[in-house]
Amino acid sequence: MLSVNSLNEIQQMILVIIGVLVFASTLFWIMRKIKPGPQVDELVLRTKSWWIMAGIFITAALVHPGISFVAFGFLSFAALRELSSISKNARIEDRSVIFWAYLAIPVQYYIAYMGWFAPFLIFIPVFMFTWIPFLLVLKGHTQDIARSMSVIPTHLMLTVFSISHLAYLLSLPELPGFEVGGRGLLLYVVFLTEMNDVFQFTWGKLLGRRKIIEKISPNKTWEGFIGGLLSTVAAAYFLRFLTPFSAEIALLAGLLIVCSGFVGDIIVSAIKRDFGLKDTGTAIKGHGGILDRIDSLAISSPFFFYFVYLLYYVR
Repeated sequence: MLSVNSLNEIQQMILVIIGVLVFASTLFWIMRKIKPGPQVDELVLRTKSWWIMAGIFITAALVHPGISFVAFGFLSFAALRELSSISKNARIEDRSVIFWAYLAIPVQYYIAYMGWFAPFLIFIPVFMFTWIPFLLVLKGHTQDIARSMSVIPTHLMLTVFSISHLAYLLSLPELPGFEVGGRGLLLYVVFLTEMNDVFQFTWGKLLGRRKIIEKISPNKTWEGFIGGLLSTVAAAYFLRFLTPFSAEIALLAGLLIVCSGFVGDIIVSAIKRDFGLKDTGTAIKGHGGILDRIDSLAISSPFFFYFVYLLYYVR
């Protein structure tokens, strides 16, 4: 049960998120009226997707943890389904094995819900990484088997294991003097990761000149990355009331979220390039699929989780 002070701090964070979204929505609406164009239209579409993602994660932070874990499980299911559906050269023999990948989702999230740290660490990276190739071998079809052995477990790591770290934040034991707990940490990492995407996109559109990895993500520029980094680190500093962080640790956390989120973004961009696609799906009308919206979180979540765990839970 959260204390009154904890609820107040979470409510403050939610008001900050809603305030930022209202401001952005109003600003982009005015820009669309004054100077319409494809870039402004893209900003408007992104804002709509931000509202959807904010609603999902705010709800997850407020409702009963059991419901939150189910919601995260469905998020992983949707992302894994998107990746499986767009994969090239998928073999007919792989379909029953992919079914086992889906079955891993409730198991992983139940382990996270129970707070079983060791099984959480090894179930997918060790057991499923062994079980899936073994099942493929039992099929007896070796043509392109090496690709299937690498693709299916990688999809499972990216969409289930990585994202499940967000849910596990809710299972972390309470720290002395830190009453907000996992809910605060969840809102912190999600908001900063999403805002980093916003900041990098906005600064890139305003000042972007020099490309970072043009063949993978042509819209990523050094100006956008640096502007996003400075903006997100500043936000991490001011929002540290949701965490047990000191000012210095909050700055490091912001830097970690920026860099790991950027890596997640370009990894998924590379996958889409390989498949010849702009988006992973159409779940969010006008702005792609679920994985398009959580690509940065797929990497920033585990990095942030272990950052917190190693600093505050390892003795």
